Amino acid sequence: MNLLLLEPNQIFNNQASIAGRQLEHLIKVQRAAVGDTVRLGMLNGLMGQGCIRAIDSEQALLDIELDTEPPSALPMTLILALPRPKMLRRTLQTVAAMGVKSIYLINSFRVEKSFWQTPFLAPEAIEEQLILGLEQARDTSMPAVHQRKLFKPFVEDELAEIIAGSQALVAHPIADRGCPVDCQSPVTLAIGPEGGFIPYEIDKLNQTGFESVHLGQRILRVENAVPALLSRLFPA
Repeated sequence: MNLLLLEPNQIFNNQASIAGRQLEHLIKVQRAAVGDTVRLGMLNGLMGQGCIRAIDSEQALLDIELDTEPPSALPMTLILALPRPKMLRRTLQTVAAMGVKSIYLINSFRVEKSFWQTPFLAPEAIEEQLILGLEQARDTSMPAVHQRKLFKPFVEDELAEIIAGSQALVAHPIADRGCPVDCQSPVTLAIGPEGGFIPYEIDKLNQTGFESVHLGQRILRVENAVPALLSRLFPA
């Protein structure tokens, strides 16, 4: 945790109250004591610093100053075929840490129906993983995650509006063109499940305006492909 990410209800009169997981991190990992300064921020707000004025096993009280804008968001919309539940948690953390703020989890022929029943898709479970990513990256802006369980209606009814004004790319292992590098304009990126989108799905995406691109001869897991593609499209 590189940033204490505070909910608005934790802040009052330029002070913050810390408990639970965050307090445990302060005590066990940072070994914080009265007078120490820690980085913090308010969810969807400014970042800054807090000075610990009191700390015990129940809570810590900090005097805080929030005066810094969070990092700029990537100009990216990510459309991701729903991964396996455990991979979903890691991928959400990665995406949040890398600055993506708009995410669509969609269905695909190769997405198992049972994946949509996982408790990890509950709003509070998704938020938990996104917060872990934001804390890692020192960011406060919460990404928006949308779930779409039907592929064809999503592509035919919504996708054209989503990609408007952006370069639309779909990662596909047998594409002719390599993934572009250092994009200077917004991108909408679609990434399929393990094994990729099936030909019908690729055709539908291409018809909507997506260009198929690849990352080379190696086939990567989704959790590896996501950071590889983002880093290529928008190098640090």
